[in-house]
Amino acid sequence: MLSSQVSDNKRIAKNTILLYLRLLFSMAVSLYTSRVILNTLGIIDYGIYNVVGGIVSMFIFLNSAMVTSTQRYLTFELGKGNMQRLKEVFSSSIYIHVAISLAVVLLTETIGMWFFYEKMVIPSERMTAAMWVFQLSILNMVISIMSAPYTSAIVAHEHMGAFAVISIAEVLLKLLIVYLLVIGNVDKLILFAILCASVQLLIRFLYTYYCHRYFTETRHVYKPDKLLIKEMGSFAGWNIWGNLAAMLYGTGLNMLLNVFFGPVVNAARGVAVQVETAVANFSANFLMAVNPQITKLYAQGNLKEMHTLLFRASKFTCFLLFALSLPILLETETILSLWLKVVPDYTVPFLRLLLFIVIIDSVSRPLMTSAAATGNVKVYQSVIGGILLTIVPIAYIVLRYGGSPVSVYVVHLSVAVVAFITRLLIIRPMIHLSISEYVRKVILKCTLVCCVSFVLSFTFKTVIPSGVLWSLLTCMFSFIMVLGTTYVLGLTRSERAFVRTKCVSIIHRVI
Repeated sequence: MLSSQVSDNKRIAKNTILLYLRLLFSMAVSLYTSRVILNTLGIIDYGIYNVVGGIVSMFIFLNSAMVTSTQRYLTFELGKGNMQRLKEVFSSSIYIHVAISLAVVLLTETIGMWFFYEKMVIPSERMTAAMWVFQLSILNMVISIMSAPYTSAIVAHEHMGAFAVISIAEVLLKLLIVYLLVIGNVDKLILFAILCASVQLLIRFLYTYYCHRYFTETRHVYKPDKLLIKEMGSFAGWNIWGNLAAMLYGTGLNMLLNVFFGPVVNAARGVAVQVETAVANFSANFLMAVNPQITKLYAQGNLKEMHTLLFRASKFTCFLLFALSLPILLETETILSLWLKVVPDYTVPFLRLLLFIVIIDSVSRPLMTSAAATGNVKVYQSVIGGILLTIVPIAYIVLRYGGSPVSVYVVHLSVAVVAFITRLLIIRPMIHLSISEYVRKVILKCTLVCCVSFVLSFTFKTVIPSGVLWSLLTCMFSFIMVLGTTYVLGLTRSERAFVRTKCVSIIHRVI
């Protein structure tokens, strides 16, 4: 048992490193491409692309729920070692995703089209280009939906190296998109939408090819198992409620900002979300490596080890995100000014609030994975989804009574805190989790590290001169402070010993 746990920990560490290498490369290119795209398209067209594409993404909650279901069932059967059942799960997921693709096309070409013409605030001279973006976004969505069973198989098998290689190819193609966008003599917005769809299609084939080569269950689509489809569909059905809420507080808030304030504020939101997404991806990559192990441990009935992994995943996610977020929180204006030539209004407060939201949501994701591992998500999704669905109507009321654009994310942050507490209370009996132990090992540790490192870093910022170089020094100091307080206050004695051993090992290799 001990050797198995060590092997699993090594696999998690290896997969995390591979995913982080992929992410660092992707972020470096994304920071450059985002700036060029914003400057090439202009604030209005960038805002149009962001909000029109958001209409289509409103319906992604249908697919997101099924992705969670597919990953859960594939990972669970791998944990059980039932290969025949694994093949049946994958084949059933293909049939379900075909049905979802048809449903998304139907909804976007009816409800989505109505919203596009009746509710969107788009300059009349850009309506044709916006329609191109709308239709190509639908194509992107269908491609993404049909890719989901294959990416789910890669996650379940923990072949994270495949994500690293294919993502590098995708990033290189996005660099090509930027080059073609700059030199192109046609409508820039239409060209950008066409190029993005082309890249999405190519990446879809790469994932499919990899899965066909390495995973036997993906090579053939067998006759559908109606009972299994019903079971997976039921699991996904309850997840739809939670994903519907996620869609509404993401796309829904974006639509509210457009209706009340126009596409310029959408551009500010788009920039802020891009930075927030880049930060969130660091935790997402770590959790992508951890989540399959949480599900497999539950499938094997090893709840004690599952709880230990859950605590560490939540705690390390907080430390990682705060180490990345604190420099941005302290030097938001300087960072955005250096990154972008033109910083849309409201970008700074949007970004700061979104960073707090993503930390809270990311820390709770191991709890979500634990709930999904049980297969019984009816109560969890109905309650949490109901709480999150209140974000948009509350934000609407606030805006109707004169609230500023920033107020919608204040509402979002407040509801996120309530949802986190509720998640913990619901999951406790599902996996026999001790709340007092979670509070002691996760919440108190995270609060202590964040508060101490913030006070030290903010004090440092207030006593040094202003200027770009001093801002860079503040970023470095705050990052080091989070790492230092994490080591001293956030880690257990055994975790500190592990870190020391690894650091010594790395130094010896270098020397």
